[in-house]
Amino acid sequence: MLQHVWNGAEYQGRFDALAASGKDVHGEATFVRAYGPKSVLDAGCGTGRVGIELARHGIEVVGADVDESMLAHARELAPDIPWVRSDLAELDLGRTFDVVVMAGNVPLFTAPGTQDALVAGVARHVGNVLVAGFSLDRGYTAEQYDEHCAQAGLTLVERFATWDRKPFENGGYAVTVSRLDRR
Repeated sequence: MLQHVWNGAEYQGRFDALAASGKDVHGEATFVRAYGPKSVLDAGCGTGRVGIELARHGIEVVGADVDESMLAHARELAPDIPWVRSDLAELDLGRTFDVVVMAGNVPLFTAPGTQDALVAGVARHVGNVLVAGFSLDRGYTAEQYDEHCAQAGLTLVERFATWDRKPFENGGYAVTVSRLDRR
């Protein structure tokens, strides 16, 4: 899969500055908490911003990311959370989670044409729902994502335009909730 070069401290610094200015940087975690999970896989966790916030609310979290710089920063911030280095397409933790979340444009950081493998990789860990938020103006559409979810045994439940649940009207961003198909 496509590998970007990240600087975990620099990336986290952007969110720290937003939080210091009074902006809510925990919309994704708030969204996920609405599903009442006991366990969450933060897939493409980066520096752990979402997972750490979920853990603060008593939710068991495992974070997974391919980038060691991002994970190193996550480990500094929250050493008690398991942070796993893995390509998400190949991830196999041998268990499922109530919610798997891919926040922060995760499908857009994979090589074009490999998003189906990404979705299949994280879908192996879905016990209830997969939540993903990403921009729709970078060559990967909501329809393609839905197709990849269907191939992985997931069914579309709801879609929003933002993490604070504004209605989706075919705009430039989608937050999609897909449920494990238990036919």
